[in-house]
Amino acid sequence: MSFVSPIYGLFILILLGIYWLVRSAYFNVLQTQSFQLCTIIIFSLFFYATLQIQYIPLLIVIAVINFALGRIIGDKTTLGKQAKNPKISNQGWQQVLDRWQEQRRLILLLGIALNVLLLLGFKYIPFLLTTIASVFNLPVVERYANWVSDRLIAPLGISFFTFECIAYLIDVYRGAQKSEKLLNFLAYKLFFPKAISGPITRYHYFAEQLKTLQFPSLDWIAEGLWLITCGAIKKALVADNLGRVVDVIWGAGNLERAGSGDLWLATFAYGFQLYLDFSGYVDIARGSAILLGFNLPENFNFPYFTTSIAQFWRRWHITLGDWLRNYLYFPLGGSRQGLQRTCLNLLIIMLVAGIWHGAAWGYVVWGALHGIGLVVHRLTEAISMRYDQARHWWNSWSGAIVAWLITQLMVFITWIFFRLPDLKQSGLVFSHLWGYQADSQFVQKVYREGIGLEAVQLAWLLILLGIFMAIVYGLHKGLKLQLNWHVKLLLVPVCLFAVWLLAPEGGLPYIYFDF
Repeated sequence: MSFVSPIYGLFILILLGIYWLVRSAYFNVLQTQSFQLCTIIIFSLFFYATLQIQYIPLLIVIAVINFALGRIIGDKTTLGKQAKNPKISNQGWQQVLDRWQEQRRLILLLGIALNVLLLLGFKYIPFLLTTIASVFNLPVVERYANWVSDRLIAPLGISFFTFECIAYLIDVYRGAQKSEKLLNFLAYKLFFPKAISGPITRYHYFAEQLKTLQFPSLDWIAEGLWLITCGAIKKALVADNLGRVVDVIWGAGNLERAGSGDLWLATFAYGFQLYLDFSGYVDIARGSAILLGFNLPENFNFPYFTTSIAQFWRRWHITLGDWLRNYLYFPLGGSRQGLQRTCLNLLIIMLVAGIWHGAAWGYVVWGALHGIGLVVHRLTEAISMRYDQARHWWNSWSGAIVAWLITQLMVFITWIFFRLPDLKQSGLVFSHLWGYQADSQFVQKVYREGIGLEAVQLAWLLILLGIFMAIVYGLHKGLKLQLNWHVKLLLVPVCLFAVWLLAPEGGLPYIYFDF
């Protein structure tokens, strides 16, 4: 089931009817909430079953295991009993405390290992076997890697699923309240708006909202519907059309024949496609959650208008950046152990980010380049702090424009590895980015037959899209202007009708479903 489809509209309407009408029945508060959570779980399982029914038992088992591990880590029964013992000495109390902490630490490491092994087992075994076969020239291992790759399909959302589980266990270990009810935890883990592509949501952020769960006000209903509408426009009307352009230019048989200008157009088209595809998904996810009484965290904040790679990562895939900072960067020491250690930590977390996205060397290179970008930014920042003139220039309009150009050029160019993780293909693109002429038949086959636009027309459309995004950014961030909920409600049916009428047939799958 796709988020942008009439079937999803029917699905969400039936869910909302069952979910909220129970409040008018003869249930007390606890019974009502239990019914609503059961409804979320059942409909979430149905939603996932329309995509990959075979992995539902696995996801439930993993969720139950993490719930049980969280209860063990957060169990203070032993400490409570010892605290009531008036005869225990300070030394004896310290020994009890040390044993309890050691037990919790071991359970935490076990939980992290299980989740990491689950992720590695489904996503990275063929990649690891292929790498070993290439390095040591082992054809047998190569054949086995191909055999595994043909038969092992990773569960959708497995990366998001495991990262949320790891975050929950670490939060409980750090002192957060463990989940007391399996029903609450299953509703959190299987919650269909975020289950496949996020946003990555902490359990306690979700659980706190359960305490005040209520029917959304009219302005929040308008906000939820507006987010769903904006997400549909981003995905169906813009991202999918850009995706067809990228697929044609970078498709098999055309990549080698494309000229430098064509490759640059595809690079910028893919950058816009990726952002609109993923942010469109998150908009629909957040809008659907609002209609159910939940507020999922934001995942994007105009990332293409940032002036540094560090700022970019605070505003692109925000929940992944927060996860990397809280559960990897800070435990490694963050920026507290000197500039050299800080740079090393930045490289490590971005390599993890690259590997998390996919099992291919292109993702590793992409993560490494972003890590190097963060290191260069940190070094530049440290040097600029020593010289007033340099610091003032970077804060000026000219410095900001230069910083924005450098940042976004780096971001868009590195997306090539993201779209073409096979280093042979991405290497071919980089080798043809300057001074390479297109094949004589490329224009006819790709632009006129495949896209229906000339290269100049496509370039102008990308420029106009960038200008439109800049206008929205200026109105939203600069002037703080937003549509009121009455206007949003009026525009929702008009915009959804436009999506239904103008969206290309057979929409493309969400890009982040692969991650």
